[in-house]
Amino acid sequence: MTGPASQKLTAYSSVITASCFSIQAIGIGMYISYGVFFNPLMDEFGWSRAAISGASSAAFFVSGLFGIIIGRLNDKFGPRILMSIAAIFFGLGFCLMSQVGTLWQLYLIFGLVFGIGLSSVDVITLSTIARWFAKKRGKMTGLVKVGTGAGQFTFTILASFLISGFAWKTAFIFMGSFAFIVLFVIAQFLRRDPKTADYLSVGTIGEQPISQDQGLSFAKALKTHELWLVGMVNLFVVFCLMSILIHIVPHARDIGISPHKAAGILSTIGAVSMLGRFISGTVIDRTGSKRVMTICFGFLLISLVWLTKADALWKLYLFACIYGIAHGGFFTAISPIMVELFGIRAHGSLFGIVVFFGTTGGALGPILTGFLFDMTHSYIAAFYLLLVISCIAFGLLLCLRVRPKIL
Repeated sequence: MTGPASQKLTAYSSVITASCFSIQAIGIGMYISYGVFFNPLMDEFGWSRAAISGASSAAFFVSGLFGIIIGRLNDKFGPRILMSIAAIFFGLGFCLMSQVGTLWQLYLIFGLVFGIGLSSVDVITLSTIARWFAKKRGKMTGLVKVGTGAGQFTFTILASFLISGFAWKTAFIFMGSFAFIVLFVIAQFLRRDPKTADYLSVGTIGEQPISQDQGLSFAKALKTHELWLVGMVNLFVVFCLMSILIHIVPHARDIGISPHKAAGILSTIGAVSMLGRFISGTVIDRTGSKRVMTICFGFLLISLVWLTKADALWKLYLFACIYGIAHGGFFTAISPIMVELFGIRAHGSLFGIVVFFGTTGGALGPILTGFLFDMTHSYIAAFYLLLVISCIAFGLLLCLRVRPKIL
């Protein structure tokens, strides 16, 4: 396709990329910023770390559960109306947190309401990117996932300063209002694929047209062992990743690091993960997702070994740099590997299932980590557990056979 239509398609693919980037930044950034609210909630209500972690885990689990539904609906109806509804849940979830006074309210508001909003972030954005790009799918997925790191870096610092300057309740209201307005506006620019954006061709400049019907059907993919194997890999990986994100700030505070510097560790992970996401996305297009995930496991295992010995600020910042590369790479590779395994035909539905595996692990990880801390008054036992689980996940990945790529 050449001429004005080609130029319009190229321009709108940039709009899609920028929109998905922004959704990732706001959605995941706000979720990760919950770790900065740990100490204010503990100081205000005297709740245990396991209890506060449980609300984050509930939100993550709910996001995966509803993500299966979102994936199916996105395949059929597209992302615009779904993201508009999700924006409402995002805004309500954070704004209503300012009124929390009991644990059941914490779980209802953050775990359920915010969790429903969170369910849209990965499934809608990454499935949309997969449908808009073929040859550059890895690169564009990595670019969009850079938004996660940008949001993590920005919103953790923002939450820290809002809490110190205005109190934690005001911080929740400000961030929730911002999220609703911006996400609702962004949603109006989303389109499921180039065909639904009123262009004649299905593809991008310099690529062969993408057929939205190529690949395995949902029913056939469910019968493959690869789907459940990659699901288990994602479960164990996200178990570890979310445990780190939720508990690294409290761990830093425990060894005497100030609140702003502790939040800076989380921000450093976000900043470095941006580099990891972009590089891994580019490499995926050349070598495939499995090789990238294998490299990421190397960085993850090294970082976890180092974390068990990290007892000073500089050591935690070095951990953040090593771990951030792995963190960014894992979350970038999971959507492209689904296309490599099953094609694009039912990508949203199948990706939703694998995301649910991940959110199940991500829900269990922070709870168990918090429980082990409450039992031992130290995170060391939990960090060793994460190391063991990472080794198991690596073994499962090595058993995964990726066939020649199909669209």
